[in-house]
Amino acid sequence: MSKTIELGMDTFGDVTVDADGRMLHQAQVIRNVLEEAVLADEVGVDFIGVGEHHRADFAISAPEVMLAGIATRTRRIKLGSAVTVLSSDDPIRVFERFSTVNALSNGRAEVILGRGSFTESFPLFGYELSDYEVLFSEKLDLFATLLNNGPVSWQGKLRPPLKDVTVHPQIEDGRLGAWIGVGGSPESVIRSVQYQIPMTLAIIGGDPRRFLPFVDLYKRAQQQLGTEPMPLGVHSPGYVADTDEQAREELWPGYKAMHDRIGRERGWPPTTKESFVNEIERGSTYAGSPETVARKIAATVGALGADRFDLKYSSGTTPHEKMMRSIELYGTKVIPLVREILSQKSEAAA
Repeated sequence: MSKTIELGMDTFGDVTVDADGRMLHQAQVIRNVLEEAVLADEVGVDFIGVGEHHRADFAISAPEVMLAGIATRTRRIKLGSAVTVLSSDDPIRVFERFSTVNALSNGRAEVILGRGSFTESFPLFGYELSDYEVLFSEKLDLFATLLNNGPVSWQGKLRPPLKDVTVHPQIEDGRLGAWIGVGGSPESVIRSVQYQIPMTLAIIGGDPRRFLPFVDLYKRAQQQLGTEPMPLGVHSPGYVADTDEQAREELWPGYKAMHDRIGRERGWPPTTKESFVNEIERGSTYAGSPETVARKIAATVGALGADRFDLKYSSGTTPHEKMMRSIELYGTKVIPLVREILSQKSEAAA
């Protein structure tokens, strides 16, 4: 028997267009994300993640509030962030908010901790970018202590010490689910194992197999530090339609708009159709028919030994209605096929 792979989806609440090509208000995007999460729950998706940003092109700045709303409308799907920017937040408040979501959802909450791919939250909340590394390291250290769900005594450099402090509400059963989002830093891989918080790899471009050295390091660190085996997650963008051609046609406008916008900020050249197709065929964009997407996910899961794969289903201005169809196909077609492929491979290897 093959291990059971978790197959999730996530979104940053990308601001999308309506049927006439007009940009939606962020408030409507937030309501749409709620409906997308409800559908994901109904069609069998294992996890829904919502990312944190503080800029005009993404609607979700308070993931925990979004997840609380989703918790009251769903029954089985796991709920998490993708990611929570811990560096510019307070670890105690983050824990309190997620433990509240955990209570509302009867134990379905998870937090994915990271530094984020944008830095707008640092000046917004009064932090210096020069403290980028120390902020994350120290706040992660405190958060890892809070995961023990008991009285906390802790001391660092950036805040007053804590002595026998209990944070409320406490987790009702077990401990709060947590992951560390890793973009390709060996130090982050080691840190994940040291704190015994599982790693999820953000693979957003290029051949996924280039991350194999980080997976090997993750496993070696567990062996050398004597920890229990830890699961591995993967996050990558994608889009599902009825055919490969339809998926490319529908995804391209939003994909180009998003990448060109970010590219202008970072001094990158405009996105080309050739690079788009290359990412689909050889890289880390999982776009196509259910069979195409399922086979590519199964190949990545098999190559990296992942325990969970999360598809970032939103892409720039791609309309809500098209994303709803993508979610439906992912849950009803892609997920069963991925599990079937992996099961066949496992049986063949036995």
